[in-house]
Amino acid sequence: MKTSRIIAGTALTLACAFVFPLALAQQSGVHRTELQRHDISVPGWEAVQVRIDIDPGMIVPNHRHPGEEVVYVLAGSLEYRIEGKPPFTLKAGDVFFIPKGVVHNVKNVGHDNASELSTYVVEKGKPLVEPVK
Repeated sequence: MKTSRIIAGTALTLACAFVFPLALAQQSGVHRTELQRHDISVPGWEAVQVRIDIDPGMIVPNHRHPGEEVVYVLAGSLEYRIEGKPPFTLKAGDVFFIPKGVVHNVKNVGHDNASELSTYVVEKGKPLVEPVK
């Protein structure tokens, strides 16, 4: 009986670890396309490149990553809110660096679709996106 509870608890924990990031990634109005994923020379780490398209007025809610994020804005106007910093807006051609574990969100403040190319250098085996309330 005790073993069954441990197994059930472990299964529930693992499911939550994978379902919540998936829900954030598939949020209506926010479209993520993984472009590539490769091991890097640091054992236990990988590089993941993702295109993120955000419909006008949509927000990607507070979240963090298990590693660094390098952002290149491809189109539109995106307002970033980074923990400990005032909000700022980036436009096509702008770049930004988000350190490991820093809570942030982003909103499309333009009238057209916006998109960014995000390159993550993250610990392997961890969810790429961790929602934060």
